[in-house]
Amino acid sequence: MAQSKHVQVLSAATLRLLRPLVRILLRNNISHRTFAELAKLVYAEVANAEFGIAGKKQTISRIAILTGLTRKEVQRLLAQPPGTRSIMEEEYHRASRVITGWVRDSEFGDGKGHPHPLRMEGKRASFSALVKRYSGDIPVRAMLDELLRVGAVKHLKDGRTCLLSRGYIPLKGPVEKLHVLGTDTADLIATIDHNMYQKPSKPRFQRKVMYDNVPVEVAKEFQVLAAAQGQELLEAIDRWLSHRDRDVNPAAKGTGRVRVGLGIYQFEEQLDSDRKDSRS
Repeated sequence: MAQSKHVQVLSAATLRLLRPLVRILLRNNISHRTFAELAKLVYAEVANAEFGIAGKKQTISRIAILTGLTRKEVQRLLAQPPGTRSIMEEEYHRASRVITGWVRDSEFGDGKGHPHPLRMEGKRASFSALVKRYSGDIPVRAMLDELLRVGAVKHLKDGRTCLLSRGYIPLKGPVEKLHVLGTDTADLIATIDHNMYQKPSKPRFQRKVMYDNVPVEVAKEFQVLAAAQGQELLEAIDRWLSHRDRDVNPAAKGTGRVRVGLGIYQFEEQLDSDRKDSRS
């Protein structure tokens, strides 16, 4: 009975998280058949990589049992080239660091969150210096082209470049925006998985604040408040992490390589546009 209830709750949660995803898929003409094939591939890859028996080699038959796929399907799916971290994902990571550095570093702004327009070249206070400090080995021109392409910066008439966006959320280009869907949503679900099943005694930070009877006018005020205070917190976290990231600070000490971060997002849903003030 307990197992049945567990499956029911998980099924309901899956339906809820799939709705916004399917909405995006349909807007981009991705059919159920394509989605089903992608789901099969992930089932096979995860079962193969993470659900083996200790001390034994994973087998096609065991993967088929775990996933409900046929042995023939499993063999076909696993024969495909393995997925790798895309070039676009690396650009997303490095471009975010460049923008954050531009916003918070007093050499490239006023040090209070107001970035200055930058000339292209120069040892100090230039776009070239900014990119070299925060993007590792990405060529300066390539970074500029990327930020121009997604609408994060623009050229001024005097030849300088100014920042339009305080974060790497593309203002144009559906491909880049869809990539954010893949990276950010995956991170949230991975954190939930970690907290529920992997190391519940050492949970990762996962919190949410929500009220469901807020006036429209307050929702607009909250949008401004969330953006301002969220940005302030992320910049503080960025300052702490940048001193400890070996791409930004090669002198940072430590072993291994771990990807860490913190994500903040605002959500809003119209529950009842005709609801009257409860006090009336």
